[in-house]
Parts: sequence; structure tokens; C-alpha cells
Amino acid sequence: MNISRRAVLKLSSALAGLLLTSQAVASDEKKTVKKTPKKEEAFIPKAKGPRVVVVGGGWSGLSVAKNLKIFAPKADIVLVEQKDIFFSCPVSNLWFVDKVDLDFLTHDFLQAARYGNYLYFHATATGVDKKNNILHTSRGDIGYDYLVLAPGIDYDYSCWNADEVLENRLRMEYPAGMKPSSEHITIKNKVQNFKGGNFIITVPSGNYRCLPAPYERACIIADFIKEKKIKGKVIVLDENNDITIKPKGFHTAFKELYKDIIVWEPSTQIEKIDLDKKVVTTEFEEYAFEDAIFYPHVRGAKILEIAGVAKDSVFNKLEGDINQFTYEVNGHPNIYISGDARPMGFSKSGNTSNTEGAIVAKRIAAKINKEKDPEWDSPTTLCISEVGVYPERGIFITTQYKYVKAEKTFDFDKVFSDENWKGQPGLDKGENVYGWATSLYIDMFGIDKG
Repeated sequence: MNISRRAVLKLSSALAGLLLTSQAVASDEKKTVKKTPKKEEAFIPKAKGPRVVVVGGGWSGLSVAKNLKIFAPKADIVLVEQKDIFFSCPVSNLWFVDKVDLDFLTHDFLQAARYGNYLYFHATATGVDKKNNILHTSRGDIGYDYLVLAPGIDYDYSCWNADEVLENRLRMEYPAGMKPSSEHITIKNKVQNFKGGNFIITVPSGNYRCLPAPYERACIIADFIKEKKIKGKVIVLDENNDITIKPKGFHTAFKELYKDIIVWEPSTQIEKIDLDKKVVTTEFEEYAFEDAIFYPHVRGAKILEIAGVAKDSVFNKLEGDINQFTYEVNGHPNIYISGDARPMGFSKSGNTSNTEGAIVAKRIAAKINKEKDPEWDSPTTLCISEVGVYPERGIFITTQYKYVKAEKTFDFDKVFSDENWKGQPGLDKGENVYGWATSLYIDMFGIDKG
């Protein structure tokens, strides 16, 4: 087919126009790519007063939010929490053996917000713009005048030289059960379906979350084994050279109640975990197991590291970089860190975090109200541990803290303990755990579910 010169010119003109159009589009696309999209603001009401954003709806975060509204009524409080339901780690060991029901452990963040007259914002904190006072979340940015980070702990599996495969298998198949709440469901199924053999429980060194929890679990699972007449043992592989808290009460329970069931191995460092063969290797021995709860070391929650407010040292594994007397982040006095993410040697426990939340709230309220900074105050640790469930027997400790200037650290102060689990006193303490939990639930949520 012959094509005329006129047709060729028309075709060339069309192609040239198409090429120019394509180049213009490509240029526009490049310009579009180079543009930084504007961050979306969170869809919440405008603040009517100084805005305090609290990240973390645990025992400390809930206490901070509620008490801030009491001490600084004109403040605008926003609680940012990634979970949509509160699950209590304290008392959860009793749920594994059906001594409490799920309703006793689970609570409503919306109820807490209505009770405390603050806003609950269901989102995940993803970063902090400290220069412009903005919290980035999965549902948009929130500006703040003051920010409180109360995100709790994360696990640190590097203590076992775990690669990503082993770490993820440990997290999924053998969770520590120190972060709510799917971990607890897995552990309950382990306990309820245990048919015999060795059940390993590890105890980390350092200031891990809830010092008595692994020992209490050992007692409760051992009592369950005893009650159900299961041919099994609980092997406690403890990195510490002695039981870390309430040693007299736990030692006597191990020896007198569970002599043939609990095997406690102190100063035990795990060198290898083979999940396929179900064998744990330590420096001196190997332990085969049917099931296990592997509790690694703990560190500050990842958001502290992302936000650039964590410090790493021998004693503070990515916990908050704060002034230990004011809870203010060093270099950023309008940011506070409270609860188990703090670097001080206070107990990482519910009661400690709850009382500490009120202390932090008072400090922020003093700034908002233009009042004098409060004197340093100590949080309070009150802990009841069950050493038996058939019947329930309890041991008890309460303490505050003091700063030891010569050692530049905090130590116990005004300690009172009762580690006698025998007879009526032990039975009374066992029952008291429910009243203790109920009183704190009322404090945070305003309702009695006891």
C-alpha cells in the first residue's frame, strides 16, 4: 500500500504531539512523586485546653489519664491505645486453672474514658515529632502540649542468641504470657491440655515484669498437676541465684507442697533451645520437655526507641531516658515516661504502675496549673502471690522506695511482708487477691466486677 507524503506528515505530527503529551505527563508524575504528602490529622475534636496525650492503656496510662483530669480539670486528655479491650496480666495465672473467669480480667476502655472524662483513641503510636510536639499514629497525627509514654515492655530474645526463626517460633508456640492477651489464651490451653512429662518455666534475670509471676505460675501449675493426678513435673530454670522476691514463701511451698513436682534450678543459663527435639541445653545439663513457658529478658517498648527517647546500658535495656525524679525525658521536659518502661528499679507490676501514674499526673498538672513542682514521691508496690489453689494460699509484700545517694540507685523502703501460707493467714491472703484487684479495677474503670 502506498502512503502519500501528506499522510506521512500528518502521522508524524500526531506522533510528535503524542510524545510531547507523554513527556508532560511523565514530568507531572515526577513532580507528584517529589511532593511530600501532607500528614493527616487524627479525626478528634479540637482541644479546648492544654492537650495531654497518653500513649498506653495499661495500669499506668489509665491512672495518668484519670488522675490528670482530676488534678487539671481544664486539660484535654487523649488516651491512645492499640488494643480495643483491657486484659489484666495480674491475677491471670489463676485464670489458667479456672479460679477466675475471663470477665474478671477483661475491661472496657470506653468505660474507663467515660468514667475519667477523657477521650479514648483506638490507634497505634508510630512515632513522635518532638520538635513540633506531634504524635504520629496509625489513624493520623495528634498535636500535644504534654506527652506521656506508658507503653510497657517488649521481649528481648537475644539472651538466647535467637535468630528470627527461633524467636518467632518462641513467640508463637511458647509465649511468655507477660503481655496481654493472646499469649494467655495459648498458655491456658497448654495447662488445661497437659498430659504429663516436664513442663519448663524460665525465669529471666534483671528487673523483669512481675518478679513473683514465674514462681507463682510454677506453684499454680504444680497444684493443678497434683489435683488432676497427672504424672508430670514443673522444671523452673532460673537465671537468678535465688528466688527474686518473697523467697521464704516460695521456697517453703516448693519444698513442702510440691516436693515431688517442682524442680527449681537456680543460676541456670540456657545455651540452646531445640524446639523440634523439645530439648533445652544449659551449661551443665539437658532438659527434655513436653511443654514450656519461655520467659526471656525484657526491654522498654519499641516505641521509645522509635521516638528517640530510650537509653541502652547494662542496667537499662532501651528503657526511658528520663530524669528519675521528675519522669521528664532528658532534653524534652514536656514528655514523660511512666510505668514499666521507666529505668528505675521499681517493681514492674500493676500496683506500682497505678500509683506511679497518679504521681506523674500530679507533676504534669502542676505545670498546667502553674503551681510549684511537687516533692518527689514514691510509688507503692503491693503484691499478693498465690502458692496454691486447692485451696488458695497466699503470700504478701508491700514496699515503697528510697533513693540511695551513695549508690545512685533506688532501694526498697518501708517493707512489710507476710510469707506464711500455712493455716488461716495463708487462706485469708489467698482470698484477698480478689479484693485487691477489684479495688484497682474500680480506680481505673469506675465499676465493680467482683
